[in-house]
Amino acid sequence: MEIAVLLATFNRKEKTLACLRSLYDQKFSWAIKLDVFLTDDCSSDGTTDAVKKEFPSVKIFNGTGSLFWAGGMRNSWKEAIKTHPDFYLLLNDDTLLENFALDNLLGYYNSSQSEVPAICIGSTLDKDNGKISYGGQKLVNKHSVQCFNIYSDNEYVECDMANANIMLVPDKIVKTIGILSEDYTHSIADFDYTLRARKAGFKVIVAPGFIGTCVDDHGKNWKSSNNPLKERIKYLKSPKGLAYKEYLHFIKLHFPLHLPAAFIKLWMKTLFPVVWDKLKG
Repeated sequence: MEIAVLLATFNRKEKTLACLRSLYDQKFSWAIKLDVFLTDDCSSDGTTDAVKKEFPSVKIFNGTGSLFWAGGMRNSWKEAIKTHPDFYLLLNDDTLLENFALDNLLGYYNSSQSEVPAICIGSTLDKDNGKISYGGQKLVNKHSVQCFNIYSDNEYVECDMANANIMLVPDKIVKTIGILSEDYTHSIADFDYTLRARKAGFKVIVAPGFIGTCVDDHGKNWKSSNNPLKERIKYLKSPKGLAYKEYLHFIKLHFPLHLPAAFIKLWMKTLFPVVWDKLKG
């Protein structure tokens, strides 16, 4: 069985190396071949040279310097797809895998639940607060993007959408819906991908337990009232901020009835952040 591992990195040399070490330390119950595809988006911290030295088998591709996460992952995926693997593993470069993480993910495909092809998601633990940092989410209702983390210690559970910090995608699904959408620069692309998979008739499953660790470093998703309006509008439009156009496109595509509320909320966060400063600061 062949798994193409996809990574994108930018100036996170030590985290990237630690992530790769955890990948190559995996323990398997059956014969697995890992083929790693990494896009380095013009890092200035020596990431490429360090990876080449410690992991010479990793296939490294140079980005443009403006790919961000989604663009970097698409670049890696486009290269990996040429090799026709059985699975694609999307892995964030700041994630550390537990030793049997991939075994846990692959176990789903040998279970009685696996009649319908599925994307299998790994939950990560934020050791700083003891909570789930990334994984699968269930929607509160089908008309709103509001969601909550779903998790089980010992069962594979179905979710609606998911983060791609640890995401295993069978080749059959890729052949049907393709790779991450070009509509997204940085975030949102993984939520969109899993929602598209479900719409195409596939499942999105969360593997049991925590199979990796990753710090949730996103922080609050608004600029406080201490920042000038110009900076707040810049954050509204930034791919690493509220990604205004891309987020509204995502909402229109998957939650059209929520579009007016999403539009108002984005501008409220930008024009009147004092509300969020008081409620959530």
